Amino acid sequence: MSEPFCGAKAALFYQDSLLVYLRDDKAWLPFAACWDFPGGGREGQESPFACLQRETREEFGILLQPAQIVWQRSYPSWHRPGAQSVFMAGRLEASQAEAIRFGDEGQYWRWMKPGDYLAQSAAVPYLQQRLQDYLQAAAMRT
Repeated sequence: MSEPFCGAKAALFYQDSLLVYLRDDKAWLPFAACWDFPGGGREGQESPFACLQRETREEFGILLQPAQIVWQRSYPSWHRPGAQSVFMAGRLEASQAEAIRFGDEGQYWRWMKPGDYLAQSAAVPYLQQRLQDYLQAAAMRT
């Protein structure tokens, strides 16, 4: 990655559904009241996975392991020109899904089918495209 890395998000699947949360509805917040994926901004010198791992623990009480990530790709950041963000896809274990503890960011969380997320008018638009990229890549592997 030649450009600076600024954050990471992930489509985390349990069985055939995605872990999503509804962002807070505050006028100053980008993508207010939209469905979002776990992840966020880089702190210090974190790697993309370390950033995602920290954010997922803060937001949902889940400690991801590197082996759970099945795909990743870098994209230009939507908010920091010249920077890169990383989008990953991964699989949660039953014990992780059952132990979710929602943090203090967002209104609430739920499971959502990938097709429903892609069709959702209140989803973060750039994440819809990144999810579509992952689903196309996964379909090509099968």
